[in-house]
Amino acid sequence: MENIKEHWETVFSTKKEKEVSWYQSKPETSINFFINNAISKEANIIDIGGGDSYLIDNLLDLGYTNLYLLDISSNAIEKIKKRLGEKAAHVNFIVSNILDFESEVKFDVWHDRASFHFLTKPEDIQKYRSILNNLTNKKAHFFLGTFSENGPKKCSGLDISQYTTESLNEVFKDEFLIKNSFTQNHKTPFDTEQNFVFCDFIKK
Repeated sequence: MENIKEHWETVFSTKKEKEVSWYQSKPETSINFFINNAISKEANIIDIGGGDSYLIDNLLDLGYTNLYLLDISSNAIEKIKKRLGEKAAHVNFIVSNILDFESEVKFDVWHDRASFHFLTKPEDIQKYRSILNNLTNKKAHFFLGTFSENGPKKCSGLDISQYTTESLNEVFKDEFLIKNSFTQNHKTPFDTEQNFVFCDFIKK
């Protein structure tokens, strides 16, 4: 199989936004996380694997000023830049595999609804955990959405890891505490449903 970057470059160069299962015109679950936790408008916020999702658009509209979007696909980044137009100047875009990510900036909010469940090797999961811990401030929020045990076993043709609240807690418990967790069905553009588990962690 082609390497992982080539895979995602192909997805974002050949699929329209409503031709991918994760499309949401308004990602209300993630937006509500920011509102319900009264996240500061000046917080350093990063969206991991955000692709061309509409979260950044909504955060800009809500007045957030220190936004970062990381995605492995430069095609995804170009699509959201084009959509945002002049607003794109207010976002820091990063083309990188999360496992290669380095930053001088430390983050107050780490949002990931798209990336973590694609890590299937224990060593990659532990590397993600290390990067997350190193690049977040004390008391940082970590909002994570992954496929649950009732969700799909593949996404975009790739194997994924399924989780429960308990298994996510097991991965991150040394550095983070779970403040809230819940499961939710995401309705895809194809009229199917995918079950997610969401966890709102706080860094110790």
